[in-house]
Amino acid sequence: MNGPDPMPTSFATVTSTATDHLGRVQVEDLRCTYGRVVAVESTAFEVAPGEHVAILGANGSGKSTLLRSICGLHTETTGSILIDGSIAPPKTARAICAWIPQRRNPGRFPLLVSELLQSSSNPQVAMDSASSLGLGTLMGRAVSTLSGGQFQRALLARAIGSLSGGARVLLADEPSAALDFEGQAEVARIVRSLEVTAIIATHDRAVAQACDRRLEMAAGRIREIA
Repeated sequence: MNGPDPMPTSFATVTSTATDHLGRVQVEDLRCTYGRVVAVESTAFEVAPGEHVAILGANGSGKSTLLRSICGLHTETTGSILIDGSIAPPKTARAICAWIPQRRNPGRFPLLVSELLQSSSNPQVAMDSASSLGLGTLMGRAVSTLSGGQFQRALLARAIGSLSGGARVLLADEPSAALDFEGQAEVARIVRSLEVTAIIATHDRAVAQACDRRLEMAAGRIREIA
């Protein structure tokens, strides 16, 4: 079995062109369900514009559901999610948030790396970021043929393009999955360089330490930790 992929170290610092002082996220008494199953319960927290917050916790604690709810992908919710003081409908939330999903099998469909990057709101920046991340020769490859680390880098490049295109918030679910220690450190450096609000679910100590604050989820509830 192949080990985790390393991350190229040539990636230049990337900043977002999103408007300054935007990207405040407020979660108020949020409850998320899957039918009768409660995944997130009575959760409330706030993230200031430009602040980077790590969410830690065991698998199944509700981290992914929380992020998916903020970006409008999970809609079985009660309570409130506000971005810049307004409740954003799911379609608006998806435009405001750049989303890096948890790594999963990309499937066996004929989507090319270049096409994945074209789905970003700023495809040129996404393509340039992908090249800096070592994917420049893979644009014509099917996504289904990428290694886990290559797929994660493609998702990261797409998100960077979206941030450059005006997204105000980065939501990332295990963005350093499938990467080795060097790659995890590089993701932490990239996250720190992005001048936007970021909420990141992670088990990665380097990524967590790169954030301004750390929250912990357990059994669907959240608390602040040192």
